[in-house]
Amino acid sequence: MGDAEIIPIGTRGRPGRGTGSARPSAAARNLAPGTRPARPPEPPADEPDATTPSAAAAAPPRAVPPVTTRDRGPLAGIPAGDWLSAFRHAAQELFGDEWEPQLARFLAFLRRRVTGDYVVDEYGFDPEVTQRFLMAALRPIARKWFRIEVRGADNIPADGGALVVSNHSGTVPVDGLMTMVSIHDVTGRHLRPLGADLVFELPVISSMARRSGATLACTEDAERMLAGGELVGVWPEGFKGIGKPYSDRYKLQRFGRGGFVSAALRTGVPIVPLSVVGAEEIYPLVGNVPSLARLLGMPYIPVTPFFPWLGPLGLVPLPSKWLLEFGEPIRTDDYDEGAADDPMLVFNVTDQVRETIQQTLYTLLMQRESVFRGSPPKA
Repeated sequence: MGDAEIIPIGTRGRPGRGTGSARPSAAARNLAPGTRPARPPEPPADEPDATTPSAAAAAPPRAVPPVTTRDRGPLAGIPAGDWLSAFRHAAQELFGDEWEPQLARFLAFLRRRVTGDYVVDEYGFDPEVTQRFLMAALRPIARKWFRIEVRGADNIPADGGALVVSNHSGTVPVDGLMTMVSIHDVTGRHLRPLGADLVFELPVISSMARRSGATLACTEDAERMLAGGELVGVWPEGFKGIGKPYSDRYKLQRFGRGGFVSAALRTGVPIVPLSVVGAEEIYPLVGNVPSLARLLGMPYIPVTPFFPWLGPLGLVPLPSKWLLEFGEPIRTDDYDEGAADDPMLVFNVTDQVRETIQQTLYTLLMQRESVFRGSPPKA
């Protein structure tokens, strides 16, 4: 009993295992009661332990190469003068000797657009954008793809108001764009088209049409433009002309109610008839989907020999040969002041314009050697 070991309460079980206390070491068990184990000796201050952070900080830093000696890529080290010389040489090879003036004009154009130093008329017409971008994009198509030949351009007045009346065809109204660029190239004047309501209801097309000089086909706008000395273009057949089947090609549809004639009579400007041959063959219309057209709010959904069967490739127009002939102007300044309010007179003048265009179409068709063959006109 006197030599028995006393185990404190709460430490039952194996000797040396308490609730949360570590097992004493062998050196601690051999110490006399009431004495503490000695602390391990601390290392000298001048001999830091290699495993401590201070020792790592005291290690010499790794050598970093200077910035100038780093590899900056295979083109590093080429002088700026050599870059400029290479750029000049490449630009001269691509654009010729006129690349520097062209670049200067383009930068000046950008500066004017950013600062707002450009003119837009009351209809939204932007002549600078139209000439630099729209005409530049349409000109290669007119000259190289359709090889347009223009006849009778001297019948277009050099200045003052005039009304150009043309037949309409081609499933897609490409003939209006080709007429615009052709008139601009031969006379220097901008044709101001009168467009249908649908043109100005489309989000992107409406803005482009306004910028290029088009306005709504109404009598009020037509009269204001003609009175202001503009060259106005109208296609009285409308969607009936461009949406007619290929079997009715070059057969003029009804010319509306003669609103364009009333505008010409009120302003006293000449009417210049225009006959276009070649547009009927770019998208031969062989069918229509009227139910889908009504659902989409379109005048028609065309079906051609290539669309929609070939997908986007079917939207490429066929390279037909085009002939544009401007007829002799029909004067309207000889009529009385109230001639525009005489429905019979308006009908007679409208029929005269229509018959002039129809007879010219028949003549041009006989003169055209082939639908798709024909050299571009000489510049």
